[in-house]
Amino acid sequence: MARSAFYSFHYKPDNARASQVRNMGVIDGNKPATDNDWETITGGGDTKIKAWIAEQLKGRSCAVVLAGANTANRKWINYEIVTAWNEGKGVLTVFIHNLKDLAGNQTAKGSNPFAYIDYGDQGKKLSSVAKAYDPSYSDSKLVYGYIKDNLADWIETAITIRAEG
Repeated sequence: MARSAFYSFHYKPDNARASQVRNMGVIDGNKPATDNDWETITGGGDTKIKAWIAEQLKGRSCAVVLAGANTANRKWINYEIVTAWNEGKGVLTVFIHNLKDLAGNQTAKGSNPFAYIDYGDQGKKLSSVAKAYDPSYSDSKLVYGYIKDNLADWIETAITIRAEG
């Protein structure tokens, strides 16, 4: 079955890193908002942002959180995760801190975004169910290759986890 992913990421610091993953061609992904589009969307307030996220999630199989240094526990990242989960979509995190940005810089690893999302009624966190993948390489090219080689399987795993839970 053809899969399509919604990519969630902290735009300003991680756009270049996220673009690398989104452009791998491994799986269809959402078209990003340009800087001007995003300013228009955010200028419309919470209602407009929620509508944009809903539109972006339509027809997607999975939400892939591309986690950089400061992605976790951001208002709209959390909202995207919860919305995708509640709509029955798979969710997963891929840490992208070791991919180089346009200036050739890597960054520190951030927290797991799922550690901030409640799951079930026992006070558990979504991180106890949803998977987060941290490529074990520090070389950007090896990180890129590892993500490219595994992303489709990770997405299938996320969809299976969501179907079971």
